[in-house]
Amino acid sequence: MITLEPHPFGELIGLEVTEANDGVAVTRLEVQPELLNPHGVLHGGVLFSMADTAMGAAVKSLLDEAELCASIEVHIRFLAPCKDGTLTSVTEVVGRGKRVMQLESRITDASGRLIATATGAFAVLAA
Repeated sequence: MITLEPHPFGELIGLEVTEANDGVAVTRLEVQPELLNPHGVLHGGVLFSMADTAMGAAVKSLLDEAELCASIEVHIRFLAPCKDGTLTSVTEVVGRGKRVMQLESRITDASGRLIATATGAFAVLAA
């Protein structure tokens, strides 16, 4: 398991990285009223943040100490609304090049219902 630096934005929205090892990362988030959009459902930016943060953690779990990573692109599909409860994202590196890693993420609610999916590419950079 890697050690992650403090993540102030994650703390602000209540996002927790619960696992990051061997190219797989898991994040959890308890939906709070302040995270809802004007329509009373979880704001899409929160879901995006879950996926993007988990992708970064998954990539970081494969890097050397002399390397950093950064998002190149992330695509997200919102599949179902969420108003409350606990969400979990499971993300894995599905392609690993020398300088770019490809990832897939699935965000589900406590019942296992698929809320969103995301794909992304992260650059691997010298620290």
